[in-house]
Amino acid sequence: MRLSIWPNASQPWHVIRDEVKQCEASGWDGVYVADHFMPNNGAGPVLEAGATVAALAAVVPRVRIGTLVLGNTYRHPAVVANMAATVDRICGGRLVLGVGTGWQVNEHEQYGITLPPVRERLDRFEEAVQVLRGLLTRQRFSFAGEHYTVTDATCEPKPVQSPLPILIGGKGDRMMNVVARYADEWNMWSLAPQFAERSGALDAACERIGRDPATIARSTQALWFLVDDAAKADALIERVGDRAAIGGSPDRLATAVGAWRDAGVDEVIVPDFTLGTGAEKYDRLDAIIEQVAPAFR
Repeated sequence: MRLSIWPNASQPWHVIRDEVKQCEASGWDGVYVADHFMPNNGAGPVLEAGATVAALAAVVPRVRIGTLVLGNTYRHPAVVANMAATVDRICGGRLVLGVGTGWQVNEHEQYGITLPPVRERLDRFEEAVQVLRGLLTRQRFSFAGEHYTVTDATCEPKPVQSPLPILIGGKGDRMMNVVARYADEWNMWSLAPQFAERSGALDAACERIGRDPATIARSTQALWFLVDDAAKADALIERVGDRAAIGGSPDRLATAVGAWRDAGVDEVIVPDFTLGTGAEKYDRLDAIIEQVAPAFR
């Protein structure tokens, strides 16, 4: 099982850079960057995902580097394909191209970007993933859909990885069908029971089209509260409401990771959002990799 870090993109670049360098040196397996331009509820600083993963690709030499996930509504898939191929070249073949439909209302409103109804978003997304795959793997690629058209198109240079892994984030029944057809990896926020149920739905979608479910790697994330007081951990988890969260001592966190493993998770992604700042955050990151991770490596 891999363990990867998800630094909050609202932090200054030097803070993210130093955190990821520390995580790489201490044995973490990957780093993921979210794709947003502002907080969900209001204004504030957020680093752009494409530029951030490119910068990380140049300054950290070992870990996998991924997007979690690029919103399809923000960029034409041909633009995304060229960006992804370039970043994969910069990092020597370590990029995970995470993509999703897009959802955050205030970003679309402020920037005048259309946020279609859910069904149309899914239609657009399914076409976009086909465009991505075609441009990243073929010398010339044409596609004529309802929403995207590319004609005898090139994307050069190609990524180092062949194929470059495409991760799809989502959990609905229709999205499971898209994942089954086009994804190399799948991701959702979850606790173990929810992950197991959706993973089963993905297995069924694979079986319907004759794909081996084992060919799709699976990852998940939840908020982490590293505190020795179980009652305090439970209170913190309750405060975040519907957002998936785990908490407690390293032993209790290890139990939660073990439940994910048993549900079929290949990679656990740890957001740093609830781990504090400065030395406190570094201590908690070290505790996770030193006291939680070894049982699952």
